[in-house]
Amino acid sequence: MREIPGMPSAARRSPIPFRFDLMELSGSLGDLGTFLPLVLAMAIACDLDLAAILVATGVVSIWSGLLFRQPIPVQPMKAIAAVAIVEGLTGGQLYASGVLMGVVMLALAYSGAVEAAARRIPKAVVRGVQIGVGAKLAWTGLQWLGDLPVVGLDSVAMAALIAAAALATLLIRKPAALLVFGVGGVIMLVQDPGLVLSISPALPTLPSPPLDPGTWGSAAVVGVLPQLPLTLLNSVLAICALSELYFPGRGVSPRRMAASVGLMNLVGVVLGGIPACHGSGGLAAQVRFGARSGGSMIMLGGMKLAIGLLLGGSLIGLAHLFPTSVLAVTLVFAGVELARVASGSIRLGGLVMAVPTALTIVLVNTSAGFLVGMAIVAVQHTPLWPALLGPLAERLSYRHDPVEAGLSSLRSGGTPR
Repeated sequence: MREIPGMPSAARRSPIPFRFDLMELSGSLGDLGTFLPLVLAMAIACDLDLAAILVATGVVSIWSGLLFRQPIPVQPMKAIAAVAIVEGLTGGQLYASGVLMGVVMLALAYSGAVEAAARRIPKAVVRGVQIGVGAKLAWTGLQWLGDLPVVGLDSVAMAALIAAAALATLLIRKPAALLVFGVGGVIMLVQDPGLVLSISPALPTLPSPPLDPGTWGSAAVVGVLPQLPLTLLNSVLAICALSELYFPGRGVSPRRMAASVGLMNLVGVVLGGIPACHGSGGLAAQVRFGARSGGSMIMLGGMKLAIGLLLGGSLIGLAHLFPTSVLAVTLVFAGVELARVASGSIRLGGLVMAVPTALTIVLVNTSAGFLVGMAIVAVQHTPLWPALLGPLAERLSYRHDPVEAGLSSLRSGGTPR
């Protein structure tokens, strides 16, 4: 992999040192384009305490930074978030979904099932998932821009200016996300000069666990079942592969990542949070905007805690006013970065699986894309593959991919050969 400026040397195996500087702070904001819209929409649709969500995710963000010493993000579980936003899940159902996902992920981590899945899923399929998710994130950002006016404070023209300024800032290796979100704050104040007067502190409220068995049953069906494949792919396998790309020789093992997802959900929902996970798109976004260590997550967690405690009474109103143009730009940047990094490590033998996987994710969904990729893997193990492709069959097999073997020991939690 091409060296990324500021990344620790692959030759050193000592723990990654924490960084607490402006670039790290900028990187910590890179994932907010995904985090803020989903959290805001869930809080409104499900009548949740936004201050409690920020406090809970602040705690687990600090946990992530200390545990991994890498910018491993904390994001809402997207399948559960989508169901919550569209169908309006109750707070009890979200609580139950988080607890159930926590228990399932811990069981998978400590039973060895995660490593078994990692050994059986080719690297090219994981890369296809990353490319597809990245493309979908970028496309979502562009769709948000399509709903904005052409000119104005929060408009397509403003988004274009912000994107150009962010690109120029990144080229000279300065904290671009600070610029982007700083512009967003200025736009908010210009649109509503009395905004500062509306700020009021409030303590978050802790939720009560649901006692109705029906709530737990419905959470398992509408929340856990659609979320589990996505969590295994993007929040465990894909982010572990990306971690190894960014931090060669010090990538996080699937077992450790899965255990973290399980524990942070058991802790987070009790504190009033929402079902959460790690995500490869968030890692790519934070690195894109300057993060190089767990310091970014520690700083972001501290900011979430402070905002949740100090601005709790006015958070919903403030979040509604944050410019869509700013969030759309960060979402496009995050998606492009994720797809770019993943595509750079695919060879000819892997393209046959990665491209159909990514296209299906963009056109249908992540689970469907994964099934398409694995179906191609299955066909490669049958006589049908050489019958269809003849002498090209071996060259277009993932087993011919020279970088496929490099991930074999990572899949079992070790260091790549």
